[in-house]
Amino acid sequence: MSRPMNLDGKIAAITGAGGGIGRALARSLARRGCNVALCDVDEAGLAETARLVGNAVQNSVHVLDVSDRDAVAALPDAVIAAHGAVDIVVNNAGIALGGGFGEISTAQFDRVMAVNFDGVVTMTRAFLPHLEQRTQARIVNLSSLFGLIAPPGQSAYAASKFAVRGFSEALRNELEAAGSPVGVTVVHPGGVRTNIAANATIGEGVDPETREKHKRKFEKALVMDPAEAGEIIARGIEAQRPRVLVGKDAKIVSVIERIMPVGYWRLLGRRL
Repeated sequence: MSRPMNLDGKIAAITGAGGGIGRALARSLARRGCNVALCDVDEAGLAETARLVGNAVQNSVHVLDVSDRDAVAALPDAVIAAHGAVDIVVNNAGIALGGGFGEISTAQFDRVMAVNFDGVVTMTRAFLPHLEQRTQARIVNLSSLFGLIAPPGQSAYAASKFAVRGFSEALRNELEAAGSPVGVTVVHPGGVRTNIAANATIGEGVDPETREKHKRKFEKALVMDPAEAGEIIARGIEAQRPRVLVGKDAKIVSVIERIMPVGYWRLLGRRL
């Protein structure tokens, strides 16, 4: 069992920090004395997160598209220039896409994978050499409830989040076997009240009426306050947990999936 991580004075780089879970986690980490490098494509959102984090800790702002490999490769130097080091990388940036596999275009599918999965891999590759120079460090990858189960209409999103889960688990085992100081946490949030549904892309083949119906149903499932999710994840980082389930829905689904690994949707489909 890894010893707890004292976050006071640590430096965390957080993608998707311009709102939602990323913003909430930045605030939770800052309350623990952790300095934060805030990264997002949304410059205005980043500015607001920086304002909310305040000056009690050192924060820096980095406009970043995680699917831009050159920009990600340059990010560690920018974070280290601002903070002197980096101890924690939180790969939180993500986008949603709804619609059956036959209703979404190749470009839409590829975009989800580029942001949700390739962005995690590219960030990890860029930061891992720097994290390994620390005595204690952590990579925190945001999967999803849909990294535990794969509902119909979520082929691209579920594929990306299952990929994050598999990558995280394999990387953790490799680092542990090598005696690395870097640990890996994979996070599975359930329905957290963010803008992910409002900002979600819908498959090009889905008619407008069905698009609105899907968005309304998705939004109803988002019930947890992001601040609560941020606290749960921050506590998971402190405890160096390998897996963090955020919300009762994620915990219940995790149990059902283990009991019914193939037939879970026969039970869950009626409720979800």
